[in-house]
Amino acid sequence: MPLSDTAIRKAKPTDKPQKLADGGGLYLLLNKNGSKWWRLKYRFDGKEKLLSLGVYPDTGLAEARSKRDAARKQLAMGIDPGAHRKAEKAAGAERAANSFAVVAEEWLAKQRLAPATMAKARWTLNDLVNPWIGSRPISDIEAPEMLTLLQRIEERGAHETAHRTKQRCGQIFRYAIATGRAKHDPTADLRGALTPVAVKHRAAITDPLKVGELLRAIDGYTGGLVVRSALKLAPLLFVRPGELRQAEWSEFDLDSAQWRIPANKMKMREEHVVPLPAQAVAILRELHPLTGRGVYVFPGERSRSRPMSDGTVNAALRRMGFDKDTMTGHGFRAMASTRLNEMGWPPDVIERQLAHAERNKVRAAYNRAQYLAERKKMVQTWADYLDSLRTGGQVIAFKSKVS
Repeated sequence: MPLSDTAIRKAKPTDKPQKLADGGGLYLLLNKNGSKWWRLKYRFDGKEKLLSLGVYPDTGLAEARSKRDAARKQLAMGIDPGAHRKAEKAAGAERAANSFAVVAEEWLAKQRLAPATMAKARWTLNDLVNPWIGSRPISDIEAPEMLTLLQRIEERGAHETAHRTKQRCGQIFRYAIATGRAKHDPTADLRGALTPVAVKHRAAITDPLKVGELLRAIDGYTGGLVVRSALKLAPLLFVRPGELRQAEWSEFDLDSAQWRIPANKMKMREEHVVPLPAQAVAILRELHPLTGRGVYVFPGERSRSRPMSDGTVNAALRRMGFDKDTMTGHGFRAMASTRLNEMGWPPDVIERQLAHAERNKVRAAYNRAQYLAERKKMVQTWADYLDSLRTGGQVIAFKSKVS
């Protein structure tokens, strides 16, 4: 006799499991602890098998019967419903293992990104990408789906973020292709589909007369010695602001006039040797009695166990009257690059001093060794040139051949 919801609800457990039959191989297993499990008994290839169809009351009588009928249809077609379910689970697990989020995390783990860059990459993926496509099999994601995702970012006015997100996703898709989990990078089909980003260069002073004014303003800076020393070194060394403020005394050899920035602090994740002009060595020797017993050359005001904050140099420039559209901490790099190129120094030597990436790894290794002597000469010439601008001397560009 078929079961009813009333009969199921009234059924009481005993000291032994009970089988309450419904028909067509479906029965409800009433366990000693009172739990109720739907089971389907069937035969396939001459063997008796069982298939679990859910737990009562989460799976009601009508739903259990529907699942039984679907399983019996599979049997009629020569399909083992138990084996079919296992295959579906395996396929689902494989799809989950090859989801965009899983592949993205695997790709991230292989990258040697600076901490700040890694944090931004995770934010991009976790907040802007994964909520929409993270669970999708990466091989199933197509260009229209990616365009919708990126346009969602554009709608907030974040056009540059949309372009950067597209670039990051493209790296992940290409990794999926290389590891055999995708055949196509859908971001490659989006060329021209996003709103172009207007390139905004960081503000920098490059006119020699104005450079001289800036250097004199730095000399007259009335803040502390730590910040004034950072301001004086920035135009001499033209490293990235983050590299300067996080400098540690252990990285410097003042006797050899060299600063070795470890790879984990560099944008390109390669050690960078910075030759120091005599003027830079003098600034560092003056600062050493004040901060030399600590880790950082430029410790923060609140804690010497942390480096100077990333806004300190820019704040000092504002105090001296240079607004954000006139000069920034990063602008010292553009200042040096512009003037040195006009002075005739070889672009490869300047680029190496700026620690820009060399795409050819063999050439990069060769250039690191080849250009150190030239860079030593260049930075000293540059420092002497800045001295002449500071004192109001000759400001015209001059050609300088490197021997």
